[in-house]
Amino acid sequence: MIEFEDVGHDYDDHAVLDGVNLRLPERRVAFVGANGSGKSTLARMINGLVLPSRGRVLVDGHDPAREGRAVRKRVGFVFTNPDSQIVMPTAGEDVAFSLRGRGLSKSQRRDRAAEALARHGLDGYAEHPAHQLSGGQKQLLALCSMLVLEPDVLVCDEPTTLLDLRNKRRFVERLEQLEQQVVLVTHDLELLEGFERVIVLDAGRVVADDLPETALKHYRALIG
Repeated sequence: MIEFEDVGHDYDDHAVLDGVNLRLPERRVAFVGANGSGKSTLARMINGLVLPSRGRVLVDGHDPAREGRAVRKRVGFVFTNPDSQIVMPTAGEDVAFSLRGRGLSKSQRRDRAAEALARHGLDGYAEHPAHQLSGGQKQLLALCSMLVLEPDVLVCDEPTTLLDLRNKRRFVERLEQLEQQVVLVTHDLELLEGFERVIVLDAGRVVADDLPETALKHYRALIG
């Protein structure tokens, strides 16, 4: 359960979020809104990348501001640009790097990395130079590096922005197959057909919160 309790956040003297109250039990939730609406800031609060200036966030009762390590064990985060997450020379090494500190031997980390790559569409790429992968493959690699940690929640901040249509569909198909709760920040409204709930933000406030069809109707009217 993800909860936002009267959450607000300021950058300098500008309020980016104000008075956000949400409880998110659904398996598939999306945040949409225009640039600067606060949707990415809100999503980043779920695992403590951004801390609220007012109010609090809870993930299964844990506050990221006070229990960041416990929250990060539960929440994985995928960024817009996978190059910001890829840190090792090869795909296999990059996924294995996520497992450091888990008490596994080097061979165990290597084996788990290979299994994760195979499970998520990158079978045979363990030795492939990570930064020579295609854009879609890089985003799948970023996804693998999070999922190998078996989080309960996966937050994706506009993960399809840099992808072509074919790779967008491929990435979303992977999300649909996951057991984890997924919170997706996106401008690609056509990706939200299978979602249970869409939350629309405008100027830092929640202005619609409903099933996709109803919430997106409000959003389209909002942006004219």
